[in-house]
Amino acid sequence: MSSNTYRKVRSRPRSATRSPQVLRYIQDVGQIGATTLLTITMLGSSVVAGGLVGLAVSFRNLPDVRVLRNYTPSETSYVYDVKGTLLDSVHDEANREVVDFNQINPHLKRAVLAIEDSYFYSHSGINPAGIGRAALANLGAGATVQGGSTITMQLVKNLFLTPERTISRKLVEVVLAMRIEQIFEKNEIFELYLNQVYWGHNTYGVQTAAQSYFNKAAEDLTLGEAAMMAGLIQAPESFSPFLDYEEAKLRQAIVLRRMRDLKWITPEEQENAKAQPIRLGEITSFRSSQAPYVTESVMQELTEQFGEEAMAKGGMRIQTTIDLNMQKIAEDTVTNSYYSSFGSGAYADQIALVAIDPRTHFVKALVGGVDHESSQFNRAVQSRRQPGSAFKPFVYYAAFASGKYTPNSIINDAAVTYPDGDNYYSPRNYDGSFAGSIPLRKALETSRNVPAVKLGQAVGINRIVEIARTLGIKSPMDPVISLPLGAVDLTPLELAGAYATFANYGWHSAPTLIMQVTDSSGNILLDNTPKPQLVLDPWASAALTDVLQGVISQGTATNAQIGRPAAGKTGTTDSQRDVWFVGYVPQLATAVWVGNDDYRPLGSGATGGGYAAPVWRDFMIQALRDEPVENFRSPSEFIRP
Repeated sequence: MSSNTYRKVRSRPRSATRSPQVLRYIQDVGQIGATTLLTITMLGSSVVAGGLVGLAVSFRNLPDVRVLRNYTPSETSYVYDVKGTLLDSVHDEANREVVDFNQINPHLKRAVLAIEDSYFYSHSGINPAGIGRAALANLGAGATVQGGSTITMQLVKNLFLTPERTISRKLVEVVLAMRIEQIFEKNEIFELYLNQVYWGHNTYGVQTAAQSYFNKAAEDLTLGEAAMMAGLIQAPESFSPFLDYEEAKLRQAIVLRRMRDLKWITPEEQENAKAQPIRLGEITSFRSSQAPYVTESVMQELTEQFGEEAMAKGGMRIQTTIDLNMQKIAEDTVTNSYYSSFGSGAYADQIALVAIDPRTHFVKALVGGVDHESSQFNRAVQSRRQPGSAFKPFVYYAAFASGKYTPNSIINDAAVTYPDGDNYYSPRNYDGSFAGSIPLRKALETSRNVPAVKLGQAVGINRIVEIARTLGIKSPMDPVISLPLGAVDLTPLELAGAYATFANYGWHSAPTLIMQVTDSSGNILLDNTPKPQLVLDPWASAALTDVLQGVISQGTATNAQIGRPAAGKTGTTDSQRDVWFVGYVPQLATAVWVGNDDYRPLGSGATGGGYAAPVWRDFMIQALRDEPVENFRSPSEFIRP
């Protein structure tokens, strides 16, 4: 059976050799004796059925069953972390994962046949005698132990027909079942059925049901588990072990007894299966995401690219770049910082964090807020806030890359005024003082504003905008005089991605949450294998990193010290509405934003070094616990422009 049966079921000659398993079914079934009453019932039912079929063939506009060759069922899409841990599942009305026939345990195949259609491999789509036989069996057992419709008829009903109970609909069901049997092999029909049938709790198909009820793949089910699952088909919610375990055990016993009567299992196997402890899983159709800010962002991006229907029904396998362990560290750090440092919202009501691997630009952790349940707005990717002095590294990089400046070049931190349209602009330092002639290194370490504005004018504001665009910043950006001080609104993801390029000495890839997307057959739909390009000057990047290390060791971000070489920059807006710290080591670049959704000021004295840097520090210490300490490369290792 091809793995693409559901996508394109191929027609085979009916004379094709049947499998030994199929022959065994037929031989076993043939050994069941028929009483005179049953023989008469079979003959009578056959005559009646023949008349009904004669009427049905006169129907017009019946569905063309050949469409099943190209039938694509709705399938659940799954979102995984970088190591293959399931983060979330996405589905529409049907939570389903399609599997090959040979990936379904033989126990389950026999159990379903036993209770639903034990003559499946010997009839031609309809089994008139089976209706009478099922009625007698059910009457004798005092319960429903056999179904009247064949598996093929059930498949027709599920795929083509409405649930109405009328004679005309039943006639159509019979005709279509016979047509399907003429086109497809038995195993193909059975595979379609097992993947299509409803198993309860919004779960369709054997694979999804096995995962839900027993936390196993369909190929790993035991006889006891298979019998319990088969017993659910007639009334999945009523017989569900999640809702009524004792009823599910009764149904299991009925299936096992039927299998023993058919001599498909021994009495010993029957008793062992009944006695086997059943460990239930959990309902999978309504589980919440393990990383909701991540999965919602991924789904939004893929929906824009592939469409909503492809996401909800296309059976995508989405491998994200997220490391779930690091993601949990990030979420816990944000939550703990919120409650311990910010008075549960008294000073700041939100925190966002984004961590990126500079070597790949894969996003390793992303937290869009303190609590996703109370607010689904993703501040890591949707909220644009002013970065303040966290934007200054773009200016200093431009200066170093121009070839006219080094970290030790002197700049005059003194009062200056620039014409600005009909007005004039006079930048001021945070503390209102001026430091006079100081090295660029000192100016950035202590986050002096006037030197940054002067450098911006020297290298050109448009050049700074160009560099920002090169580093992947897409937010609107006006070339105003105050741009070097962060007069622009950016997202944490944009800043983290740009700093990651500084950390990688100018090598850049587009930051992404998605590593790869395939369909359920493994065909690649999207591949984000890193394709780094050298977009910045390596010496200038290394020189900037060298200076930014001083920000942490002796500048405005001493609260960000983590016991290993690290570089970064604080950011604080004039009104204290937004505070930032963006920093990196060679293996990880992380941006932290702290603020209020309503733009309420954080309070007098709030700074990136005091508010955001400690959050960054706590996260980085834990996230890098198993990572070796690495030193940054010296600017002397690169050729200066």
